[in-house]
Order: sequence, then C-alpha cells, then structure tokens
Amino acid sequence: MIRLYQCALGFIAILVLAGCARQHEVMVIKLAHGLDQSHPVHKAMVFFGERLAEKSGNTMRVDVYSGGQLGTERECIELLQMGGLGMTKVSSSVLEGFVPSYRVFGLPYLFRDETHRWAVLNGAIGHEILESSESVFLRGLCYYDAGTRSFYTTKKAVYTPGDLKGLKIRVQESPMAMAMVRALGGSATPIAWGELYTALQQGVVDGAENNPPSFHLSRHYELCSYYSLDDHTAVPDVFIISSHLWRKLTPEQQRWVQESADESATYQRSLWAQATAEALEVVAQAGVKIIHPDKTLFSDQVTGLLEQVTREQPLVGDLARRIKEVQP
Repeated sequence: MIRLYQCALGFIAILVLAGCARQHEVMVIKLAHGLDQSHPVHKAMVFFGERLAEKSGNTMRVDVYSGGQLGTERECIELLQMGGLGMTKVSSSVLEGFVPSYRVFGLPYLFRDETHRWAVLNGAIGHEILESSESVFLRGLCYYDAGTRSFYTTKKAVYTPGDLKGLKIRVQESPMAMAMVRALGGSATPIAWGELYTALQQGVVDGAENNPPSFHLSRHYELCSYYSLDDHTAVPDVFIISSHLWRKLTPEQQRWVQESADESATYQRSLWAQATAEALEVVAQAGVKIIHPDKTLFSDQVTGLLEQVTREQPLVGDLARRIKEVQP
C-alpha cells in the first residue's frame, strides 16, 4: 500500500510538472520584412510583438527579422504559403501576383483624399480584400500606411507626363504599376527594392517612384536630384499571417493576434505622418528639388488605362467603382 501510495504521488507530481511546463511553453512567431529598423513599419511590428506578449501573458513571442534577412517580399510570401515563416509585411503591389483583388490599389488616383482612403481600407471593402487571400494560404490582418507614391529621378525633372518619355523608371513587380508608368510615357523596369540603389548608381534606371520616407531611408536622394510629388498612387502595405499558422491558433490566440495587429496599425500611422514630414525636410536640405506639379495633367493621362482595366478586369473594375462610391 505504501509503495502504491508513493507511485500515486509520483504520478500526480509528473502531471503537475507537465501542466506547469505546458503553461510556460512559449509560441515563437517568425516575422520577416525587407525594411530598415528605423522605418515606421519595423517599429510598428516591434510594437505588435510587445502587445501580443502582453495580451498572451508572455506565452507568445514575435522574433522580427528586418532588412530582407529571410528574403525579398515575394520570397517571404512564398515562405508563408509553405508554412516556413509565420508573418510578413508586403506591399499590396507584390500581392497582385497572388490575389487579383489587390490590383485595385495600383490604380492611379483611386482615392479622393486621406479621409476617403482610410474609410475604404478600414471599412467593408478593405476587410473583404484582406480576406480574399485565404485561398492561397495568406490571411491579411491589417493595412499599414505607405503614403502616396511619386516620381524621383536622377538627371531630369518631371513636371508633366511628357517629361517621363524615354526615362526608365523602376517599379515593383506589379502589372498595374508597369501599366501606369507606360500610360504616363515612361519605360517601366521591375527591380527588387534591395537592388535599386545600385541600379540608380549604375544608370540601369533613371528613376523610381515611392513615398517620402522610403525615398529618404533608402538614401536614394543621394543619387536622385528631383522629387516630383504627383501622388499618383496610394498603395498600402499589408500585414499578413500564414494561414497554416493562423489555423493552429486557438480562438483566443487569434483574437490576441488580430487586436495587436490593429493596435500596431494605429501606432504606425502616427509614426508615418511624422516620418513623411521629416523625410521631405531632410531631402530638401540635401539639395533635392521638390516639385509640386499639376496633378490633373497626370490623372487625365491615365483615363484610358482606367477604362481599359474596367473593361478587361471586371473584378478590379467593380472594386474601383465601389471604392469611388464610399462616402466617409
């Protein structure tokens, strides 16, 4: 009886220890992106990890790999699809090759203003697009502000679409971005973000198009003397999680992840506004000529492209129509 009692106590102790071990198990999520650690998006992701750790009682941890350590945006997406990576941030332009509905964000002059843009992204249409990638093992959590994209060039200022004629302009791997640059008269050249500085330096391209913080933090302003703020597109960044990982989470863990992502998006927007103002000031002080062209010249030039997209891509055309109808 004594031996049986001792065995029973030993068995209970093992169960208690096992339970304690389970309680202290930490789920580690690998999150990778291609940006510098000073970028507002990276800071927002660190904030996301902090909020998730707090909500989960430190049972969930996020390890952030910045600067393209684990690959390009496309490579990170493919890792998510295979389950080899937990989360990433990519431009919606890169997602166009995986999910057709994201192409709508590449349409020039889609949004009337900032209020309209965020009413769309944070509303029913925005959530619909986030969820449209489930079929390819990707789940959108939220949008990060990536501002508006404008042209910057090395040797020639851009005041009108005609000034783009003959210029090789770097674009993302986006059919819509390539079509837009061609419609404006430039020669669209897809190049990976990490290779762009060298491409500008060596004259492989004559310019690129991006938002002020990216123009600043990439140090492209060291090579490009002109920045023309035509604000042709407002392409958001998308914070995504692998569907393989999402389905492994309990409903409570999913809630923690989504809440933390939403809070990080709000935090990122505040950082972005500050970074945009600082970027324009820094590049101007460095000698870059900031140009404020007549935007109607550019929007009028792409009317034919919008009509073509509506005709040839009904899904994108319908989304664009619905977005235009949104009233904040």
